Amino acid sequence: MLMTVLAFVLALGVLIAVHEYGHYRVAVACGVKVLRFSVGFGKPLLRWTPKGSSTEFVLAAFPLGGYVRMLDEREAPVEQGERHLAFNNKPLRSRAAIVAAGPAANLLLAVLLYAGVNWIGVQEPKPYVANPQAGSLAQAAGLQGADLVQAVARGDGPFEPVVSFDELRWALARAALEGEDARLEILRPKASAATVLKLPLGTLETREADEKLFERIGVVAPWTPAVMGELLPDSAAKRAGLREGDKVLSVGPVAVVDGQQLRGLIRASVSGTEGLAQDWRIERDGQPLQLSVRPDAVQQDDQWVGRIGAFVGAAPEMTLVRRGFVEGLQNGAQRTWDLSVLTLRMMGRMVIGEASLKNISGPLTIADYAGKSASMGFTQYLAFLALISVSLGVLNLLPLPVLDGGHLMYYLWEGVTGRQVSEAWMERLQRLGVAVLLLMMCIAFFNDINRLLG
Repeated sequence: MLMTVLAFVLALGVLIAVHEYGHYRVAVACGVKVLRFSVGFGKPLLRWTPKGSSTEFVLAAFPLGGYVRMLDEREAPVEQGERHLAFNNKPLRSRAAIVAAGPAANLLLAVLLYAGVNWIGVQEPKPYVANPQAGSLAQAAGLQGADLVQAVARGDGPFEPVVSFDELRWALARAALEGEDARLEILRPKASAATVLKLPLGTLETREADEKLFERIGVVAPWTPAVMGELLPDSAAKRAGLREGDKVLSVGPVAVVDGQQLRGLIRASVSGTEGLAQDWRIERDGQPLQLSVRPDAVQQDDQWVGRIGAFVGAAPEMTLVRRGFVEGLQNGAQRTWDLSVLTLRMMGRMVIGEASLKNISGPLTIADYAGKSASMGFTQYLAFLALISVSLGVLNLLPLPVLDGGHLMYYLWEGVTGRQVSEAWMERLQRLGVAVLLLMMCIAFFNDINRLLG
């Protein structure tokens, strides 16, 4: 719990500070006098004014936000000698640059964070695929368990190398969401030459990148050996005579090629509320054996499934994914761009009702993910920060009056018509923007609570 809170507060502090620093740095460069730079709202916990600066820096009590207060005649009277330093008296291009600098800073931070993950390196499963699920596109295309995916091509584009299972899933998700087919260059066990398979992902007409999408594609998990792990006392596995380290070769007439397939066969080994006994052919210490295994029937989500009370499948084969300086930056920029586009598309689909509002997450979910990523390691936490930084940057560019994107829309109007939006209209739009933002926050909190209770 303490790690979750600390990871959440640190994440918010870094992302908000970077966002506001973008506004601050460009404002100073454009000759605007900045009165206060605040991370957080409410009562100041810490404040200081650097020597030779007119800006007061503040760390406030409520961390969900921040602001940069600039000299502005619309907010308070400005002395004649400082009118040239006021934000409202600056050219349109300067005001637009100052407003856009906050979201731009978050997107730039995401690029650097993803690049940092690439430079440090992270352990990821190799792109060996598990046996595809029945009825999936991968099964229909001929993909088999233990196939190594070496490269992926989207649509008619060139093949791009794949070095990890996560990269494979990312490439397939991008293709499916954009309605493109994909070609996989695979190497089969003991094969000397690569084979190309086509996945018709364009037929899916998917709207969300969730686990159901990958189930329909058939690429759910990396390949793992079908070996038995730790067995629980008084379990079906113990009663059948299974031991840790046993390699399962077949269940009944079905040959077993990986751990995921074996788990599926165990789950399906029920008839009504009773487990079905089946002959398992296993390999123990290099010797073949045959055992009769009857899984226990357990009720799960209104259906009965088989359980044997043992860990099934060994850990997948891992590889250290690390990139050089230039390649790491390029990959970080590409990942940031792709996530930004996918985020905008998802928001657009939610607006027109093509995607569920359940995709909106609030601070409770973010805090939960912050704690989980921090417990997984430094690079995972950096990747989490990058993801949230992209979301924050894109969210603030939305044309909502209370956000940076709303102000940019005002400036677009001013640039096209030559006149500013009237005070009356700005007030109406601000009220509408606040109402929409409050609605989004309510939905986010509702989704958070449902996830926690679920």
